[in-house]
Amino acid sequence: MSMPEITQRDLRSKSREIMDAVEHGQSFTVTRDGHQIGELIPIRRRRRFVSRQEFAAMSRNAPVSELDAFRADQDATADHEESDPYER
Repeated sequence: MSMPEITQRDLRSKSREIMDAVEHGQSFTVTRDGHQIGELIPIRRRRRFVSRQEFAAMSRNAPVSELDAFRADQDATADHEESDPYER
């Protein structure tokens, strides 16, 4: 699904209407001299709270991880040397 195109001039002259549309979920491709130069898209809003029921439902489909394999991966990537980060 392609986004409607708006010109740079329309963006300047109709900015209030365009920003209202973006606020309500509409996206646009901005053009200048007939060439696409950018996209104007709404910011995705992050939810701060997930209910216990939603978390449980999402977790049901999560892959099962093996604790020993997880620890081995961590050990393989961790820096175990005792060193002073400010030492030169």
